[in-house]
Amino acid sequence: MSDLFDVSKEIILITGASQGLGRQFARVLAAHGAAVVLAARQTAKLKSLEEEIKAKGGRAAAVQMDVADISGIAQALDAAEAALGPVTVLINNAGIAIEKLSTEQTEADWDAVISANLKGAYFLATELARRMMARKQPGNIINVASVLGQGVLKAVSPYAISKAGMIQGTKAMALELAGNNIRVNALAPGYIDTEMNHDFWSTPAGERLAKRIPQRRVGAESDLDGAIMLLASNASRYMTGTVVTVDGGFLLN
Repeated sequence: MSDLFDVSKEIILITGASQGLGRQFARVLAAHGAAVVLAARQTAKLKSLEEEIKAKGGRAAAVQMDVADISGIAQALDAAEAALGPVTVLINNAGIAIEKLSTEQTEADWDAVISANLKGAYFLATELARRMMARKQPGNIINVASVLGQGVLKAVSPYAISKAGMIQGTKAMALELAGNNIRVNALAPGYIDTEMNHDFWSTPAGERLAKRIPQRRVGAESDLDGAIMLLASNASRYMTGTVVTVDGGFLLN
């Protein structure tokens, strides 16, 4: 089974790697031998993570990338390839949410969320797919969606719309790219305790939301380790166009 989940030959680009799930993905994949390209808008935290991974014997390189800036995607991929070699796996993880009711969301709010979560992810994936096809190289694209792409809650409508679009985009690209030996899948996390939302879970609203989860707890970042290892490795070689949901049963409500 260790060979099946082997990622030691993979060069994995992770967007939004400076914190939260992206940072956790980088740590666990690097710990299992993958070379990881750490991408985000701010490079200070990336450099710290790069040094942490290297100190443990891993391979990592930090690359500045704003996925909402489509014009900079090719340059960022060039930098990634120069640092570690041709990218074999993409984890489209970068994303934002703006918490307002739909009647209060502005055009600027909409543009910011859709550009970061959907438009940027789509154009990064397509640019990388073109490079993989040109090299006749097998590839693997993992889009980090959300349970809110499959169900909804109040006050995050652009986010939910962007993640639903990402799920549909995953299926569309999977169909188109399967003949080129490039698979495309989505990971849909439920509610995960990260440094950005940690304080919320001890508030009355956070406690009420946690009680709606059938497992009666909020997920830990490490609860996604198995799913990301599955999707990033050859263990998922016959999976494409699939959404892997990890939510403690939240969508069963």
